[in-house]
Amino acid sequence: MRALTIAIDASRTTSAHRTGTENYALCLLRALLTLETPHRYRLYFRTPPPPDLIPARPHVSLHVLPWPRLWTHTRFAATLWRTRPDVTFVPSHTLPLWFPGAAVVTVHDLGYRHFPQAHPTLARHYLEWSTRHSARRAARVLADSEATARDLSAHYRVPREKIAVVYPGVDETLTPVNDPARLAAVRRRYGLPERYLLYLGTLQPRKNIARLVQAYARWRAQTPTADVGLVLAGKRGWLYDPAWTKGVEGVILTGYVDDADISALYSGALAFVFPSLYEGFGFPVLEAMRCGTPVLTSTTSSLPEVAGDAALLVDPHDVEAITEAIARLVSDAALRAELVTRGYAQARRFSWARAAEHTLQALETAAR
Repeated sequence: MRALTIAIDASRTTSAHRTGTENYALCLLRALLTLETPHRYRLYFRTPPPPDLIPARPHVSLHVLPWPRLWTHTRFAATLWRTRPDVTFVPSHTLPLWFPGAAVVTVHDLGYRHFPQAHPTLARHYLEWSTRHSARRAARVLADSEATARDLSAHYRVPREKIAVVYPGVDETLTPVNDPARLAAVRRRYGLPERYLLYLGTLQPRKNIARLVQAYARWRAQTPTADVGLVLAGKRGWLYDPAWTKGVEGVILTGYVDDADISALYSGALAFVFPSLYEGFGFPVLEAMRCGTPVLTSTTSSLPEVAGDAALLVDPHDVEAITEAIARLVSDAALRAELVTRGYAQARRFSWARAAEHTLQALETAAR
């Protein structure tokens, strides 16, 4: 195939506190740029990237386009009109309103469709418009999971043949931490007990925090000698309700967790509990598995795809089912060991190198 000029919206990669979408953009771009290819990449940023963010390569150029607002639809779009790339890639939902040539876009999830009340009104309307526009305008749409692909077809009538399911990878720097001193240091930093169940993610209604805490409280009531805490790690999101945890003994809220502490936080947990109501792709499930932590998660959305047979799956609406699963995980060491073994194997199925190869195929197909 002829050498292509590929323009990429890299604006998400420079966020100070990266969450799922930002990490996806950064990890995928890094893997994409390492592939042997004749193509030329132009990466566009809204703010200057740190020097070590994107490794220097002869076929990659970085361009900073400062602009106060509507960057995608104004400054980025104007640059595409001026430079006329063969294909444009936006790794997060929103293509410019008006721009030339072919495009590929990643749609991560349609959570705002399933839980409209969990989004500010203006943000929800923008997500609705931008996702519909992007899915229709793109030559190829990347979906993080079969669940998201089904949603795109059901809600926006995107032809299934236009959608490529490209599973993201998982952070390969996450590995089990076995050093007792390092584990103890992280527990001290965040005020954690020696034995704890871990939730990691934004604290918001879609993550089912209220039912998780209710299930934990029931388990504690049934187990008077329990010495296992419930750690809710992550920043408070839209519609966070302090009543979720009020009066429940053993619950610890850490706030935002530094990236350097995440491996130890997972590794020190008795189990990872993630009964989310909806996920386009459940990154924390695979992160926990990579760190050798047994997982409890949901039967909904993409989570069965991600977890496979390597987790306890529960109906996230059923507090009693979550309670019973917590009891099994805490009391059954053999079950935990089995889930750890299966988890290592499951996590190996997801790699950024494979995701990059499939993304490149989609970009080449779109450019034709």
